[in-house]
Order: sequence, then structure tokens, then C-alpha cells
Amino acid sequence: MLAPQADRVMSLGEWEERWQDGRTGFHQSNVHKMLENNIDKVLAGRTGVRFFFPLCGKAVDMKWLADMGHSVVGVEIAEKAIQQFFEENNMTYSVEAVPAIPGAKVYKSTEKNISLYQCDLYSFSSSIEGQFGAIWDRGSLVAINPKDREKYAALISSLMASDCRYLLDTLLYNPDLYKGPPFLVPDDQVIRLFGECCDIEQLQSVDALTDRQRSWGLDYFTENVHLISPKSN
Repeated sequence: MLAPQADRVMSLGEWEERWQDGRTGFHQSNVHKMLENNIDKVLAGRTGVRFFFPLCGKAVDMKWLADMGHSVVGVEIAEKAIQQFFEENNMTYSVEAVPAIPGAKVYKSTEKNISLYQCDLYSFSSSIEGQFGAIWDRGSLVAINPKDREKYAALISSLMASDCRYLLDTLLYNPDLYKGPPFLVPDDQVIRLFGECCDIEQLQSVDALTDRQRSWGLDYFTENVHLISPKSN
């Protein structure tokens, strides 16, 4: 199933162009239903949880969590996405260089506990912001180049604190009909990437086919959400 997309590559520049041109149909203006429906399982009774958002874009989910008293760290290559996040949510921010990552900047909200790093995701590490108690991965694993998934899984695993709850949103469709992104991530690959070090529970599977996916030529489009947590030694 993975073969049709195995060699597909999107450069960082192409993602930046999409933001510049406003070709961001993947952005959702409301809090994502999969996060809303499963937030209690992610929090597991904890307050003040540190959330990591890989490839965060301008997700309104970040403000929603910060408003609940959690802290958020995101990584995004497109500066425009980060600026729009703060502007559209009427939040003031500061901008600083990140000495440990040449060329990177961090945008910090002055009102909320939100820090967004503008850099290549693979330049980020636990040495920058430590580990996290939760990760919300919507539009990240499905967006990275398929050949980079092992590297991606290693990074995500290294950012997980021992009590981390990683909520992962994946998509299933016929890859012969659409080249992506977003890319197909079958359940068995989730197990292959994270199953050795983590427990994996599928929380939800929904038919997510809309006119947008039909316009891509797809006849089915399934969204799965998984809860991934480090195995206790």
C-alpha cells in the first residue's frame, strides 16, 4: 500500500510557498474534533500539561489548550503561519533567536504559555525544551516525506516524557488515486514505528470523506486516532 508514495518528497520551501499563497486547506478554524473528543484520555487527570505540536501551522488547538492552563511548544517552518496564529488570536508576542539552532527563531506569547519555533522540525530536540507530557500530532506524521518516518518517530519518541500521552491522527485512503500530502499512514506502520517502545490504543476511526477529498479523486477517506504512551519499564 505504501509503494505509490514511498518516494514522494515535499521540500520545506514548498510548504512555505503554500502558506505564502494561502493554499492551506488543511488548516481548521475550529478545535479539532479528535482532540476535543479525546482530551480527557490525553490529560489523564493531569493539570498544567506541557504539549508539543509538531508542524503546528496556526492550529487554534494551541490557544484552546493554553486557555485551559496548559503550556504549548510548537515547531513550524513557515514564519507566516506563526505570525498569523498570533495575529488571528489577537495575541502579542516577542521574537528571539535560538542560539542552539542556527537561523531559528522562537515566537513567545506575552499572555499565554505558548512558544512557537520557526525552524526545520529535525533541528529541534529535547535539549531545546526538554520532554513533554503530551503531543498532538494532526497533520504532521501525515505531512512529512514518507521516507523520513523512522527519523520522525525517533525524534517524537525522544521528546516523550515517561508519562507522555501522544495523540496521533492518521489517514487511510487509496494511494493509487491520490499522491498526497496528506499521505497514507496505515495502522500497521504506526505499530512498526512506535510499537517497540510504546503502548498503542486506537481510540476512534471515522469516515472523514468530504467534497475536498472527492475532488482529489478519492472514494474513501478514513481518519484514525491513536493514543500512544511509553511502555513502563
